[in-house]
Amino acid sequence: MAKKVVLGLSGGVDSAVAAYLLKEQGYHVIGVFMRNWDSQLNNDILGNPTNENSICPQEEDYNDAKAVAKHLGIEIKRVDFIGEYWDHVFTYFIEEYKKGRTPNPDILCNKHIKFKAFLDYAKELGADYIATGHYARVEHFEGLDSIMYKGHDNNKDQTYFLCQLNQKQLQTTLFPLGEIDKSEVRKIAKEIDLPVANKKDSTGICFIGERNFKEFLQNYIPAKNGKMVDIESGKVIGEHIGIMYYTIGQRKGLGVGGPGEAWFVVGKDYDKNVLYISQGDQNDWLLSSGALISDVNWVGSKKPEGTISCHAKFRYRQADNPIQLKFLDENTVYLTFDKPVKAVTPGQAAVFYDGQICLGGGTIEKVYNDGKELEYL
Repeated sequence: MAKKVVLGLSGGVDSAVAAYLLKEQGYHVIGVFMRNWDSQLNNDILGNPTNENSICPQEEDYNDAKAVAKHLGIEIKRVDFIGEYWDHVFTYFIEEYKKGRTPNPDILCNKHIKFKAFLDYAKELGADYIATGHYARVEHFEGLDSIMYKGHDNNKDQTYFLCQLNQKQLQTTLFPLGEIDKSEVRKIAKEIDLPVANKKDSTGICFIGERNFKEFLQNYIPAKNGKMVDIESGKVIGEHIGIMYYTIGQRKGLGVGGPGEAWFVVGKDYDKNVLYISQGDQNDWLLSSGALISDVNWVGSKKPEGTISCHAKFRYRQADNPIQLKFLDENTVYLTFDKPVKAVTPGQAAVFYDGQICLGGGTIEKVYNDGKELEYL
């Protein structure tokens, strides 16, 4: 009897090709469309370009998912996780922005929705595995840990967003697109005449979509202008439009000119509503030599003892940075960078790698330069 795989079918080309590949491999595939956001219920008004549309983008995606399921001859179901998304993803997202930090909703979404709420639902359907259209690879071993590897397509590798998966989640997961490139996905979609073969990839906030981000945040956090200060001299250089709109290392959109090198965001004092800036992309306020990482998930069942050498990414698609990693307690690690790294930002994710293997990841809590904490980050 064929093993049952419940696949997240989003209405996009990636999950559609993933469904096709699984079916070709002999699995019994059931597609599930997840609805996780309700614009009207969630006060998603400002910055929403789809308010006047006759049909909302999620309904368009659902119609596309139904068309894919019909084309492939598989069953499709629809499930709502609107409450779970608000409680476990969006509330945290907003609270972090209120603190002046910049969280990654895609990582939270994978942890709490796609590999928790969706996984639980799939088990109710009797699934042997769940599957998604992520560009990642997984290898399963009988009685041993499953291992997650970077996707074959280096430009599309999505293990950065999957760093919070644990063994329970990973051991029941398949990534059908892990061994192929995006170009091959498009080629397959056209060869089998999928109705979404030429559909553009989705962008924007996970399950919410494209928004005018500054206006979107104002639905939930009032914008408040404040001083933009040179961190070296303490001189007021200009005015910011809301501290939540800026990220460490940002250069564009500051509205600051004049002689000398370009200005960069180097820190925030959220209590005083001050944005700190400095000139030059190699200044000491932008560079760091170490970081404290909290809420660490280690993909393997056994954490390393002592200090290990590995690599880390602090932003998606960033080059791997050589580091030394040491656990301080069950959920906290300290990283020492082999070379200074620019714009390591509290609130964002640090993801660890050993070559192609994704070891896990956590949240950047504090950043240090030569052992001294960088204030205002």
